[in-house]
Amino acid sequence: MLRDLHVKNLALIRETEVSFDKGLNILTGETGAGKSLLLGAVSLALGERIPKELLRSDTEALIELTFETDPELDQKLKELEIEPEDGTIILSRRISEKKSIARINGETVPLSKMREASSLLISIHGQMEHQILKKKSTHLDFLDRFGGAAVAEAKEAYEEVYRAFREKEKEYGNTDLSEEQQKRELDLLTYEVREIEEADLKEGEDKEVEEEFLRLSNASKIREALGAAKEYVTQGETSASWQVNRALGELSKAVAYDPALQELCDELNNIDALINDFQRDMGMYGEDGEGDEEKLFRLTERLDLINRLKQKYAPEISDILKALEEKRERADFLQSLAERKEALFSELSELKEQRQAAADRLSAERGACRARFDEAMTEALSDLNFLDVRFTTEMEKLPEPGPNGQDDVQFLIALNPGEPELPVQKVASGGELSRIMLALSAVVTGPLEVGSVIFDEIDAGISGRTAQAVSEKLSAISRGTQILCITHLPQIAAMADQHFLIEKDAEEGLAVSRIRELSEEEIVEELSRMLGGVSVTDAAKQNAIEMRTQAKNKKEIIGS
Repeated sequence: MLRDLHVKNLALIRETEVSFDKGLNILTGETGAGKSLLLGAVSLALGERIPKELLRSDTEALIELTFETDPELDQKLKELEIEPEDGTIILSRRISEKKSIARINGETVPLSKMREASSLLISIHGQMEHQILKKKSTHLDFLDRFGGAAVAEAKEAYEEVYRAFREKEKEYGNTDLSEEQQKRELDLLTYEVREIEEADLKEGEDKEVEEEFLRLSNASKIREALGAAKEYVTQGETSASWQVNRALGELSKAVAYDPALQELCDELNNIDALINDFQRDMGMYGEDGEGDEEKLFRLTERLDLINRLKQKYAPEISDILKALEEKRERADFLQSLAERKEALFSELSELKEQRQAAADRLSAERGACRARFDEAMTEALSDLNFLDVRFTTEMEKLPEPGPNGQDDVQFLIALNPGEPELPVQKVASGGELSRIMLALSAVVTGPLEVGSVIFDEIDAGISGRTAQAVSEKLSAISRGTQILCITHLPQIAAMADQHFLIEKDAEEGLAVSRIRELSEEEIVEELSRMLGGVSVTDAAKQNAIEMRTQAKNKKEIIGS
């Protein structure tokens, strides 16, 4: 459920914060007050594209939505690696002219993840959203959602078989080689396998060979450096060894007069010992450091071979060895291609039969719920003041099973007596599509699996008894799902559990939009304005009071 909405620096909104509750939350206001702007803010927070006209220059916009969750929703969010905190999840988005930052519970996330999370939390049905019914491809999804667990299980089983069939089909397609292609590829693989095997590569070998090559190829420089170091340390009166010995001699004389100097003398003896160790070790290195031309030649050849294989197959020896295994497997596959192709054909034929059986089961489940769906939709449409309406789900079989089974589904409707049933997308007007969408929301559990639903001006093109029917249907749906409804009709607004007014004022010479919750007395005033227009008469106010009283009575009946 959407609990709090906070918007700052977005178009006409400087800063506003509002808290919603369960049930039917109604939003009203004069044309141009910012009702659609508020819906746009919610859409932005859910990851939608940013219209430039909504941004205020030189400012950063902030939209923040706070939702309450339940254990079932928490589990779904955790599957997206999102951790609710104390039954709460906060979606926020900071937007400027140069960048946009989306966060979930304070953690920066990509917009794709924001959209995934929001799809579990809230659904928006705006005037353009109703156009979804004009896409025939969406009709099958509505029927499947209505079918519940039975259809869902059959569909999941079908999709599993279908995926396996497609993978096997792809694998079988890879065996479609001519004898010439097969021989050519096998000859190349045989050569490459032999080339890598004969190289007898070892992981880490390249680093060892490079180090040894560097040492041997620079043997003369190493000898020169060793000679200079030896001279500085051990040879001549200026060497470190000679100077330390002189210092020891002088210090030993002083010890005779002051025994406390013995400690310094011992330290100098240690230095002398270290110099002797250094001289011995350097001599031993010199014995091993002679240049070996034959070994250097072998190292050069080995290094050239390794680098050539790296350039040809992979940049690392470990990857070359991995490629070797893959080439061996591919060679084995090609050598037994005829047998493998026969086995794959058999497996593919078996999966094709399984796919057809799963598609038939899915079609049967869809067919089993279709009559109930049509009956429920006809009843829901009648409740929305479609008189003598006839609603039918047409289901035809496709030539071949596809990703969604083997059924082609579309909704047919007849809105008036004597008219033939025609595709809904060809018959219904914009206002009628809005009501059909509302009926679907009431009948199909899928769209209302989210905790909150926003209806933007679902009252477009309706009035009178139809408006009353829509208001009652919205109230009924809101018993189980939080509804936020933007409306111009008093019949719908009167059914509010909470009523919010969106106003536009002037502040410091600028137009500013605000939203606030109305008290019961203010609700009557707003209904009077919606009924009476510019001037609110006593008759309009009395009518508003009666309308509100009747709405409360109707809500009690709906809720009981």
